Amino acid sequence: MTAASPTAEAGTAAHWGVLTAACVSALVVNANTSAVTILLPAISDDLNAPISTLQWAVTGYMLVGAAVIVTSGALGDVFGRRRIFLGGLILFVASCALIALSTNSAGVIIGRMIQGAAGSTILACGMSLLSVAASGAAQMRAITLWGAASAAGAALGPLLGGVLVSSTGWQGLFWIDALIAAACIPLTIMTVSESRDPDRSHSIDVYGTVLIAAILVPVVLALSEGSQWGWTSLATIGCLILSAASVVAFVLVEGRVAAPLVDLQLFANRALVGATLAILIVAGVLNGLMYVLSLYFQDPTAFGMTALEAGLATLPAAGALIAITPLITPIAVKIGARAAIGIGFIAATVGLVALSFVHASWTYGALVVPLLIASAGLGLSNGPASAASTAVVAPEEVGQASGISNMARYVGGSLAVAGVGAVYSSVTANHLSGGASGGDALATGLARACLLMAIMCLGGVLLAVVAAVRHRPAPPRPIDRAAAAAAATTTIPTPASASAASV
Repeated sequence: MTAASPTAEAGTAAHWGVLTAACVSALVVNANTSAVTILLPAISDDLNAPISTLQWAVTGYMLVGAAVIVTSGALGDVFGRRRIFLGGLILFVASCALIALSTNSAGVIIGRMIQGAAGSTILACGMSLLSVAASGAAQMRAITLWGAASAAGAALGPLLGGVLVSSTGWQGLFWIDALIAAACIPLTIMTVSESRDPDRSHSIDVYGTVLIAAILVPVVLALSEGSQWGWTSLATIGCLILSAASVVAFVLVEGRVAAPLVDLQLFANRALVGATLAILIVAGVLNGLMYVLSLYFQDPTAFGMTALEAGLATLPAAGALIAITPLITPIAVKIGARAAIGIGFIAATVGLVALSFVHASWTYGALVVPLLIASAGLGLSNGPASAASTAVVAPEEVGQASGISNMARYVGGSLAVAGVGAVYSSVTANHLSGGASGGDALATGLARACLLMAIMCLGGVLLAVVAAVRHRPAPPRPIDRAAAAAAATTTIPTPASASAASV
């Protein structure tokens, strides 16, 4: 159990300062994250950089976020949550400035990778500060408000990005985000009390963090470049071998360090593994879908939308996720988490299969209905999976389980964007070289990308059958689950965060 700050008296509400700092920063981070995909075509035109290169501004962000999400929570427990939270804010401001001032793709990508570390730190430590600043029903209200701010930011991000591209240029988003994050720094210093966990080991699993990156980076590189290198080339196979070797090293290291990044014994819990994989699939499909749709909507040979129009065009997906949120709990209670997850993935599969038949002659209106079905289905699957990821473990394991599930969100997003993006670009290029028109080639690329995501969702259906969420945790002990999970909790970095943050 974490130590509470001086303001965490029994039954007290969070101070307005910590509530404002945590919620505003969460809104900014999530809005920034979801807006970037909309900005990619504008950045590409301005910096004369190919979209395939700028894809790393999305995947790099998620890779770094996955590597440090649990570590940042541990650093807060040991060195002080306010201190690490402030460090995340300062790093976020610096990364925004670096990106906005960049004159080439390297600066944008490096800035986004730094931003991945900053964003995951802000989200993890911000919620952790909230959890120890209040108790009882007031704590739940504070965390719910934090979740709502995260969801609002993620849902509004593409629209805000489109507005700013039209009015200030793509750099405007990062300058405005930097100013808002900078304003949170003095607010945090003046109003937020420091807190830490005096009972936690001071050992930080740096090796585990490095090995997470060593596992993910080669896989993402192979997925992104495999079509150009050749799927059986030495470079592609070498990346996969390096990743596999890093997995072995990670297992060996985590079994020996004093305070492991991940408690490997938790993976004996089949229900937790199933819920985590479901979360990974949901995050991957949502990120991949938003990525290819944003590019397709803005391509001149497809719909040729402006950034603002593309932002508006993605709102139905966020609307479906928000609309399904109030229904998730009643459905899961009535039919069970396993059935709800399975039905959600079935709906998502149906919607994505419909999108896999997209043709250049399709209007935007023809895309909306399957997009709504897929988004609502993913929201339905994500809700019970997110709840199950902490409900199926003993109370003292909630923090670790939450860290695993939230790491899965970043991992799923990074892998799927790389894989789906590779399919979209390679299929489009192959059809163009075969003599197809630009519109037909793009539509075929989108169709194949959606088919891949439909297969991923079908895997989620099978997962719901095989990895049944039937585990029953040990009898509850007197512990605050929200506080235990707080150090590692975050939201899906897409417009889909509405459902993730609401559970």
